[in-house]
Amino acid sequence: MNHIFGPVNSRRLGRSLGVDLFQEKICNLNCIYCEVGATTRLTCERDEYVATADILREIDTYCADAQRVAELDYVTITASGEPTLHKGFGEILVHLKKVTAKPVAVLTNGTTLNDEQVREELAGADVVIPSLDSALPESFRRIDRPARCLDLEKIIEGLIIFSHEYHGQLWLEILFARGINDSEADVQQLRHVVSRMRVDRVQLNTVARPPLESFALPLSREKMETIAELFRKDAPDRPVDLLALGVQHKDDESSSKKFDLAGGADTQALLVEIMEMLKRRPCTAADINETFHLESPEKVKQLLAPLVTSGLIHTRTHNDRLYYQ
Repeated sequence: MNHIFGPVNSRRLGRSLGVDLFQEKICNLNCIYCEVGATTRLTCERDEYVATADILREIDTYCADAQRVAELDYVTITASGEPTLHKGFGEILVHLKKVTAKPVAVLTNGTTLNDEQVREELAGADVVIPSLDSALPESFRRIDRPARCLDLEKIIEGLIIFSHEYHGQLWLEILFARGINDSEADVQQLRHVVSRMRVDRVQLNTVARPPLESFALPLSREKMETIAELFRKDAPDRPVDLLALGVQHKDDESSSKKFDLAGGADTQALLVEIMEMLKRRPCTAADINETFHLESPEKVKQLLAPLVTSGLIHTRTHNDRLYYQ
């Protein structure tokens, strides 16, 4: 089957049958931590990217075995990207409820909830698990790398509206990457947004599986616990889950110095600084090497190769010289 997978033993949903609406990564984000890989079609347009009839046919084929269905705890609608971008999403959800009699969960990045049609379609789900990785524009851009058609304020507004309209279980997931969206200001703003929502659970996550980008690094266990306690303090009766405990080291000064061969700070901090410089002017590998005192221009090229591949950095040849921008 092309769209049905599992059942898998989900840490959140027990024995869950997955329904993947796409066969390529169609999304309005290109998150640095995504384990699926780079977004191949970055778009905000809702369309029938695969034949809805094919998906419904696969569902019926699977559900023809009543014993298999009886053993499921949930059916989960997901995608190699954002499932609500598929125009047949609502029809598929209704069909699942009809033929499985099992609770249906939806994993979504939450970016389309300002669309009333999407909210109406999601209303039939038993559990909706949207994500919100940052409530600050700069951090949102750095961690989720959104399509230009997205507006963070509208995304947050949609999440808040949906949370009060929706009558099922709403579990909000927040994923943190070290040095990207874990500052005090980031956490404080996220807490503020969550305080305006009706949320049944807050689920905190960090980079636990191989990410799309090597500079997407996990938080320490200590920092994840500290953030969790802040969310618990805001609403003592609301569960706060730690989906990933983080790595076992302290986020002390020695692990976050600026990159310099003499100083020995981490690669992630270096990449952040290079990106900040490239936002302002194109540079050659020799320019970057001169600024950051790396081993050689070749070292710079090796370091930036994954970012070029992902599309976060572009190259252009001018006067026989290769520029990064």
